[in-house]
Amino acid sequence: MKLLWQLYWAWFRMGLFTFGGGYAMLPMIQKEVIERYHWATEDEILNYYAIGQCTPGVIAVNTATFVGYKVDGVKGGIISTLGVVTPSLIIITVISALISGFSDVPVVQHALAGIRVGVCVLMFVSIKNLMQKGLKNLPSWVIFAFAFILSYFTRISTVILVILAGVAGYAIYTIGQGKKKEGKA
Repeated sequence: MKLLWQLYWAWFRMGLFTFGGGYAMLPMIQKEVIERYHWATEDEILNYYAIGQCTPGVIAVNTATFVGYKVDGVKGGIISTLGVVTPSLIIITVISALISGFSDVPVVQHALAGIRVGVCVLMFVSIKNLMQKGLKNLPSWVIFAFAFILSYFTRISTVILVILAGVAGYAIYTIGQGKKKEGKA
């Protein structure tokens, strides 16, 4: 029961204090999931994010579900998911009740503009960290470059890009393993 409470409370805090979605949540996930509780490794979190991109739903919710499931099976997945969505449900309910009266107030508009800037900074830091951890060798940089070019200059779906990157990674790994076997023979 203590473990389930820890899962719920950790993901509740991440859901409560992270604005800007899943990528902005990366620094907090690193502190809570990786460093504090040791529920997952950096590589596992990167994998959960990659899978979360390919599956329906919000990345933060998918990641919470994956981590919770790893820690305590179906119960852990459900509790983690509830933990990360509860703050949003509460905040959205309160805001929706109040928004019509406050959306035109200059102070509110300026506060939201400031929050957007802060979220951009958090996303930038998260992307920098992802790049440092995910781009470890020349093949990963080549896959990154092609995916970036396709993403920036075409309208290819992000799901297709992630799948293509996965296929390319698998192909490069398979070719590398074949060359290692030839070298040993």
